[in-house]
Amino acid sequence: MLKFDHVSKMYKGGKKAVNNLSLEFKKGEFIVFIGPSGCGKTTTMKMINRLIEPSEGSIYINGENILEKDPVQLRREIGYVIQQIGLFPHMTIQENISLVPKLLKWPEEKRRTRARELLELVDMTPEYLERFPHELSGGQQQRIGVLRALAADQSLILMDEPFGALDPITRDSLQEEFKKLQQKLGKTIVFVTHDMDEALKLADQIVILRDGQLVQVGTPDEILRNPANDFVEEFIGKERLVQARPNIQTVGQVMNPNPVTVTEDKTLSEAIQIMKHHRVDALLVIDEKQVLKGYIDVEIIDQTRKKATHVGDVLVRELLTVDKDTLVRDTIRKILKKGMKYVPVIDQKQRLVGIVTRASLVDIVYDSIWGEEESIQ
Repeated sequence: MLKFDHVSKMYKGGKKAVNNLSLEFKKGEFIVFIGPSGCGKTTTMKMINRLIEPSEGSIYINGENILEKDPVQLRREIGYVIQQIGLFPHMTIQENISLVPKLLKWPEEKRRTRARELLELVDMTPEYLERFPHELSGGQQQRIGVLRALAADQSLILMDEPFGALDPITRDSLQEEFKKLQQKLGKTIVFVTHDMDEALKLADQIVILRDGQLVQVGTPDEILRNPANDFVEEFIGKERLVQARPNIQTVGQVMNPNPVTVTEDKTLSEAIQIMKHHRVDALLVIDEKQVLKGYIDVEIIDQTRKKATHVGDVLVRELLTVDKDTLVRDTIRKILKKGMKYVPVIDQKQRLVGIVTRASLVDIVYDSIWGEEESIQ
């Protein structure tokens, strides 16, 4: 899908911002370029759509040399998202999303339909189409910036620190949302960041650069387990949790497949009996198809028992979940960072398939932090 063949970028004075870079990536991969300031990561990304022209070497997209293409046409075939979002304030959301399709001379009705379809992908209703950027929150504006890059259905999307200006909570949720979207649509993403946690969370392949040179490329787990040198080890940060067991990678491998559940039609008295029998203080609420609807706990029941009689009257529908294919290390961070007792595990149809608790992660965390030290002793 994307190939760098001995690519260099040289500026006046002979300084090479990028030096003899050779890389190759498959279609549908999430590729993250990372490294210290001035390492050449943004320059490398901008050479892909020729915002910066390579000094030496060639770049191929689907086997076609980009240097042989018209640069304007090339840019219309590649999605691009910048950190500042870059929405036009005088345009409606629909006009912002449809900018490239309009340049490609799509009919107006096709552009509007495409904008509506994209909004649905990020759980935004069609009413947003007629709004202006200043009427949206920062997170919503960032979603529109991403959707604009997807509007013409380009197979390759470039993203230059797109979530850097957002608050941590919004950033975390958008990262998860976008990763799921990328996997669903099968897009190839080239993503620039300076945040190693973001790189580890999103990437299929991480490219670490230093002074314009390629230092290491590999999957997050390959880099975490086998850093190429002291620079990579220091850049990653020794304090980050590394899974101690190479055979455990996803949530599906460590979850409890039999969480304690209840349905909405049960009475609160019945719910209490289920809690008592299983020695738990909370229940996950599902429907007849195992779709997760929310949760209830002892505190909720105690506060509402005089006003409500059934589980459906008091269940809390807002609940953080993880997919069974989510990496264990991401779930560990989420549970520890947010002080959560457990995280429900769902499949692509929102059906409950398991639960990960703090207790079930103890062995992994213990081995990661102390296992190596004990083996040395």
